[in-house]
Amino acid sequence: MEELKRINKHISETGFCSRRAADKLVESGRVSVNGKIAEVGTKISATDIVSVDNKPIGASAKKIYLAFNKPILVTCTTDTRDPDNIIDFIRYKERIFPIGRLDKMSEGLIFLTNDGDIVNKILRSENSNEKEYVVKVDNEITKDFLYKMSNGVNILDTITKKCKTQKTGKYEFKIILTQGINRQIRRMCEALGYKVKKLKRVRIMNIDLGNLSVGKLRELSKSEIEGLLKNS
Repeated sequence: MEELKRINKHISETGFCSRRAADKLVESGRVSVNGKIAEVGTKISATDIVSVDNKPIGASAKKIYLAFNKPILVTCTTDTRDPDNIIDFIRYKERIFPIGRLDKMSEGLIFLTNDGDIVNKILRSENSNEKEYVVKVDNEITKDFLYKMSNGVNILDTITKKCKTQKTGKYEFKIILTQGINRQIRRMCEALGYKVKKLKRVRIMNIDLGNLSVGKLRELSKSEIEGLLKNS
């Protein structure tokens, strides 16, 4: 099992300040771990991103923005106790973490970064950001199905927001969501008597998956990063 390190020790080892000064930074709420405010005594792993005043410190100070085509069976967690975690699968040279989630049985586009500030911005505005998926199901796509998917489905004691859908094959359709409900598309389909056979995310906001192969990643371009920052 990976050894955890107290956050004040980690900060001091980067040369940022002493352990005592690090404790004061934590107490004042200026230190975050993966975008979340830290507490005195917090322990971190080697894959966690520690920031002071929203600026990553240590070896990961350079901001990293990556697009990854996640395969199925990979989990979007930084917890290395999970044998299928995304961090060990990628084995990137710097410490990074995923923005948001894509469930284990789904594949496609997900962002990874060491920029805790942009994570907070994107997650806060998640219910206005477009995310596009290609979905294959076990029954034939009908106009009634698309109409109901587009106009809201009752799941988890709520009605989903209106969205855009398009039939792309006998058993396949595209859907563009602006919500982030857990396993939303699968739950919507199940509520209408359909079972998802394959789910792939092909776009988030201004960034398309394109021809990025499954299991591969690439750095976002300058224009993509600018669009991401602007939209979030």
